Amino acid sequence: MERAGESDEEDAVRRQAPSLTMLRQTLRLRPLRGPVRARLERAQTIGDLREIARRRTPKGPFDYTDGAAEDEVGLARARQAFRDVELHPSVLRDVTTVSTGWDVLGAPSAYPLAVAPTGFTRLMHAEGELAGAPSAAAHGIPFTLSTLGTTSIEDVRAAVPHGRLWMQLYMMKERDRSLELVERARAAGYDTLHITVDTPVAGARHRDKRNGMQFPPQLTPATFLDAAPKVGWWWNFLTTPALEFAAISSWEGTVGELLDAMFDPGVDEAALAEVREAWGGRIVVKGVQSLADARRLADLGVDAITLSNHGGRQLDRAPVPFLLLPEVAREVGSDLEVHLDTGIMSGTDVVAAVALGARSTMVGRAYLYGLMAGGRAGVDRALDILTSEIARTMRLLGVASLEELGPQHVTQLERLAPRRRE
Repeated sequence: MERAGESDEEDAVRRQAPSLTMLRQTLRLRPLRGPVRARLERAQTIGDLREIARRRTPKGPFDYTDGAAEDEVGLARARQAFRDVELHPSVLRDVTTVSTGWDVLGAPSAYPLAVAPTGFTRLMHAEGELAGAPSAAAHGIPFTLSTLGTTSIEDVRAAVPHGRLWMQLYMMKERDRSLELVERARAAGYDTLHITVDTPVAGARHRDKRNGMQFPPQLTPATFLDAAPKVGWWWNFLTTPALEFAAISSWEGTVGELLDAMFDPGVDEAALAEVREAWGGRIVVKGVQSLADARRLADLGVDAITLSNHGGRQLDRAPVPFLLLPEVAREVGSDLEVHLDTGIMSGTDVVAAVALGARSTMVGRAYLYGLMAGGRAGVDRALDILTSEIARTMRLLGVASLEELGPQHVTQLERLAPRRRE
């Protein structure tokens, strides 16, 4: 039965045969892509890359990246601190062109962003640092090689002949070994040394212990059942050169045992002075977690500090670096550069940090999620996401350059306020 008014509506619509032009515009087919690239293009956020990485990587390596110390409270708080941000845009500003870069530690950086030092990197994907360093160079930002990186200092430089490389140093009990790494990095043209100072001993990383995380990886019945579906990961692992560290040639045992054997609980200002003298270049002290220590390092004349609680992987419930940032930047920002890591998962997080006084930021997990999701193409996707978010957030805030960002653009909403002491 015809409904009332239906025939009148049909009569009012003019019909015609579809034109070829309209069909071409409507049915615009995307060029064929391989499965990896197609997967990565669907990822719109670092969280999307994390989910791809989780599905494609065995539990041991994935949890080593994804996890933190003890109850993982510190990591959760760090991420929540960035979520608890209110942004204040200005309108009627010309943001046709935005300048996303400035000088960081004496040289241009296309964004206030660097790839953080990460250990065991080729365990996440066989390409490891040979994916991360070239991708960072292509995006115009520095790449930091860890003492526990799985590609040699010289091979990373060979992969990036003209890119900007930084070297991260753990102060090992065998001090000569640390100084040897310093000399090799200097000879290879690394321009900045990052000395990590929050690791007198290894943090209690319960996920790794539950997973029996070994180096090199061991196939047990449990790990076999977990890893069997991750055929691509095992194929890459078994058909590429054996994993080695920048600092040691081999190790048989758990990750925690390795870290405890390497880290020196006796590191002090004298040790820092010894390494500074051997290096002779720019020095960043990474792992600062208080205003008092920031002031002390400013007095010592280092070039920069990185506010960091090691991604929540050392002392659980340590101070949240992002919440420390405004006060530290006000107090010592004119004496040295203040950098920030821990909890950064978006370009908006980077912009908020710069607005509150950070000269640069570092991403570790965000980079590794991309690496696990698709090797070099995955790292490219991660950095594309972060850098596009930086530019878009700046435009939406109404700022055309990093220099225009300031505390007026950000409010840190209070969730955890200290109890007043009587």
